[in-house]
Amino acid sequence: MNSKEPAVSVVVPVRNEAGNIAPLVAEIATALEEQWPFEVIYVDDGSRDGTAAELSRLTAQYSWLRWMRHKQSCGQSAAVRTGVRAARGALVVTIDGDGQNDPKFIPALVRALDAGASRIALVAGQRVGRKASGFKKLQSRIANGVRGAVLRDGTRDTGCGLKAFRREVFLSLPYFDGLHRFLPALVKREGYGIAYVDVVDRPRRAGVSNYGMWDRLWIGILDLAGVWWLIRRRKRIPEVSEG
Repeated sequence: MNSKEPAVSVVVPVRNEAGNIAPLVAEIATALEEQWPFEVIYVDDGSRDGTAAELSRLTAQYSWLRWMRHKQSCGQSAAVRTGVRAARGALVVTIDGDGQNDPKFIPALVRALDAGASRIALVAGQRVGRKASGFKKLQSRIANGVRGAVLRDGTRDTGCGLKAFRREVFLSLPYFDGLHRFLPALVKREGYGIAYVDVVDRPRRAGVSNYGMWDRLWIGILDLAGVWWLIRRRKRIPEVSEG
């Protein structure tokens, strides 16, 4: 099936996730085989464990698996953008590399994006039954509540890594570190619709989270203010006809 140009590109940003790569790659393939021509693009964001060696081993086995590497860690948004720019598919799916997002939901996201035609540019996964500590759930609830009140993007969970979107729309958005947390608001700013799919969260298989609350709290507040400003400054493009 993958002798054709891919219709769907799955982008997986990772940092120090060597133990999670092989199981997730196998699950993504199972979810997409016999569905669409696809490719999987891993972006290693400056890992210091065996991530690079594991990706090298697996790309020798699978023709549809590609990977690239940041020499130093540049953050999740940078890794996602690197993968999207390299993608050959018109439809892109992102999924976290820690195994907590279940790839079996990818087809539902892609079908919802297809069904929306040009009106829908983003389908966002919304986690249910989240497998996280009480503190992590609390910090997400607070962050999502504040973001929703300020941006009014209608999205209850922007932290879910499972998203499907149109590549050209994503690349037209203003880029900044933290972009992945504000995709619904920025896509709506461009005049496109958003659809949602409930997805079941899973426990992390191996390793530890690379993201904490306090190391991104203040940056997140500044990003929120910046996105609010972008939305406020959006100008309607005039319709023009010849006289």
